[in-house]
Formats: sequence, C-alpha cells, structure tokens
Amino acid sequence: MTTNENTQATTGTGTGTGTPTAPRRALGTTGPAVFPLGLGCMGMSALYGEADRAESIATIHAYLDAAPEGTGALLDTGDFYGMGHNELLISEALRTAPAAAREQALTSVKFGALRTVEGGFTGYDGRPEAVKNFLAYSLQRLGRDHIDIYRIARVDPAVPIEETVGAIAEAVQAGHVRHIGLSEVGADTLRRAAAVAPISDLQIEYSLISRGIEREILPTARELGIGITAYGVLSRGLISGHFTRDRALAPGDFRGMSPRFQGDNLHRNLDLVEALRKVAEGKGVSVAQTAIAWVLSRGEDIVPLVGARRRDRLSEALGAMEVELTAADLSAIEEAVPAGAAAGERYPAAQMAHLDSEH
Repeated sequence: MTTNENTQATTGTGTGTGTPTAPRRALGTTGPAVFPLGLGCMGMSALYGEADRAESIATIHAYLDAAPEGTGALLDTGDFYGMGHNELLISEALRTAPAAAREQALTSVKFGALRTVEGGFTGYDGRPEAVKNFLAYSLQRLGRDHIDIYRIARVDPAVPIEETVGAIAEAVQAGHVRHIGLSEVGADTLRRAAAVAPISDLQIEYSLISRGIEREILPTARELGIGITAYGVLSRGLISGHFTRDRALAPGDFRGMSPRFQGDNLHRNLDLVEALRKVAEGKGVSVAQTAIAWVLSRGEDIVPLVGARRRDRLSEALGAMEVELTAADLSAIEEAVPAGAAAGERYPAAQMAHLDSEH
C-alpha cells in the first residue's frame, strides 16, 4: 500500500527545536507519507562484512512492527546490494511478515550500478532501456507489482538526467513505479530532473559530520518541494558511539577503504564522538540517539535512514524519536561537532568522482 496523503507531520519544527512525536513525515509535496525513520537494508547483504540472515529478517519484521499502521514503513535497498541478494532478503521478510505489516511496507530502490563477478563497480547505466531492464529484475526479485520510490544510484555522466527520469516517469504511467526519487545529485541536476517529472525525494548523505547539503542542495530541494531521505546519519557507525579505535574490520568491510576510518582521521573523528558522548550522557541518552535526533530536528521534510542490522541496534535508533533537543542541546551539539570538523572525505577519491552532489 502506498500512502498518498501529503500529511504535514509535526516531528521536529524545521528550526531544530522540536520534539520528534508525530507518526509520519511527508516526502516532499508529491511523495508518500512515511514513518519518521526509514530502514536502510544495505548492510544486511553487502559492504559491512557477514550478516546473520535470520537476524536481518527479524530486524525487518521488528521495524515493520514498530511503525504504526498506516504510517508507511520505508525499506531502502539497491538492486546491486549483494547483486540482488538484498532485494531477495526483503522479499523473504515481507513474505513471512504479518499481512498488515506487509501491506504498509514501502520499497525505495536504487538502480544503475554496474558490477563485476568479483564484486567491483565499473560505472552506472542510466539509459532508458537500462532503466526498464533494471526495473523488471527488481520487481521479480522483490515479488511485488510495483516499487514505491525508484531512483538511479548515481548520475550516469553519459546520459542526460532528463532521459533517465523520463524513463522512470514512463514506468510511473505504466503502474510499475509510484514515485520518482534521486540520489546524490547536485542542485542543478535536481532542477533539471524536477522540470521533467515530479520528484518525491532526494536520497543523500546527511549527518553531523556530513553537512555539505546545507549550502545549496537542501535549500534547492525545499524550494522545489522535494523531500530528503538522509542516509549515513551515523556515518557508517563512526558516530554511533559503538565504534572503537582498535576495532578490527571484517574482510570486505567498506570502512576499511573509507578515508574517515583511516589512521589519524579515525582518531580525530572519534575525538568528536567523545565530545558528543558528553552531551548525550548529560541527557541520559546514547550517542547514536543524539546523532539521529539531530538529523530529525533539521526539518519535517527529512527522513533519516538507519542501517540497523540487528534488533538491538534498531531499538536504540527508534528511541531517537523520543529525544527532545532543546536550543541549548543543539548549541552543545554544534560545539561538540562543529560543521566541517570531520577528518577525511566521506568516500575514497574514485567514488567521490561519481558524486554529482560534490561537483
């Protein structure tokens, strides 16, 4: 079921002083109304080492159960997460969930990444014929007749965004997709895409230590009535309060190549976390809850995606919706983690080059 009401939720005030209490937030002026926290499912299949399949499915079930009926529980995935594994995992979780929970689940799918047998990335394909191909495979793996929000993961530099978005718009007309999203695009691309068809939301990294969207992208999205689904709100665990300086990463863990987790960068970033911990402890909440609550406080048009792979981490994240951040709290958080204080880029150089949002 897709909720089409553009409900103006009161979770946060848009000025950073609100209490997260409302049951849902609207994704822009044309998108669905959803539960204030989405569940990012990538880590259940890829890039963070081995995951427990049974626990992953139990976590999805727990998330669906936590979202009150009618709120729209947003499950975010990509067709290239584990080369289809993640979509199949979500399909199994939905198939085995109670009917009411299954009916309110909303799927947000990224496509376009080209992979190798060894797991490498070789680029992106945004051609209209490729859009139709990717979509057909995703619908089959998910076991659904439509995808609620469909978006290319990164702009294909060889294909005008107008052509890619136009192809998704055709899928909307055909009933295979409900809403069009974008991912990691800059303000100019956002405007060009919105001139072709209604855009529900922009999925982009946004956290206490990744605030680049505040300069131009976020104001542009708000001008155009486009919502934000914010990923990386805990910076891949870096600012969760659980990551330690001596932690050994599993083979294949993306963080082993991430600049913010390397050498002196890691130590400097964890110093920021310790400063944030003092603020969190003063409120009697966890570091993760403080970081998520900060993103929630940025505005009613922002829906954080939490990448919990276990039920205990999910429970902690959900607790962030009960955290009230006062003006004094926000000031203390800003002092602990000033804008631009993070050491290192958010992706390795080769991946940063693919980010339209950084150009």
